Amino acid sequence: MKHIFRIFVKFMTLWSIGLGYRVRVRHESKEKRKSTFAFKGPAVIISNHNHFVDFIVLFYVFAFRYIRCIVGKTLYESSKFIKFLLSALGCIKVDRFSFDMEFFFESMDVLKKNGVILIFPEGKFSTDGKIDKFKNTAALLALQAGVPIIPVYHTANYGFFKRTDVMVGDRIYLKDFCQSKTPSEKELTELTEMLRDKMIELKDLSEKGGGVK
Repeated sequence: MKHIFRIFVKFMTLWSIGLGYRVRVRHESKEKRKSTFAFKGPAVIISNHNHFVDFIVLFYVFAFRYIRCIVGKTLYESSKFIKFLLSALGCIKVDRFSFDMEFFFESMDVLKKNGVILIFPEGKFSTDGKIDKFKNTAALLALQAGVPIIPVYHTANYGFFKRTDVMVGDRIYLKDFCQSKTPSEKELTELTEMLRDKMIELKDLSEKGGGVK
């Protein structure tokens, strides 16, 4: 039932988001632009976070991959319908106010099976359009699973017939910057700050109309 529902939602998303929100995808460079919609292999996608529908837009951008989005418990359990919807879409619940690591182990299992995890490392909506401080989860996941991070910035300019710009960054392999799968807290913080700096770079590139279609 959930599998059928997920296919239906994806089908509805592809035409409604693409047409209604006029999503325009650009890339930091030519390196991976041809494989955005159906790139191969496991990865952690990170993105800025402005609105509830952000993850739906990312589902559109990476249309032919089954993306598992990490969602906060407060939203996940806000209503029975929302819970069913997010569960059917494969979202992974996380309680940000506890030390329960079940979501982390579930995410690791997804990555080990060549799956894709979507994380909003700010952990909350940005109300002023700025890129807030990142949490360390994405960096730790990518290092321990040995998978690349794909940074994505979007303008969240939502509304029918408005234009939503998406800038897809080149893959980042954290193993090039840290050889350990269990980095120290200092190393993890530095890697996370590097990811935030990359997101700010993509934001600036998007605002200047740069990138490659």
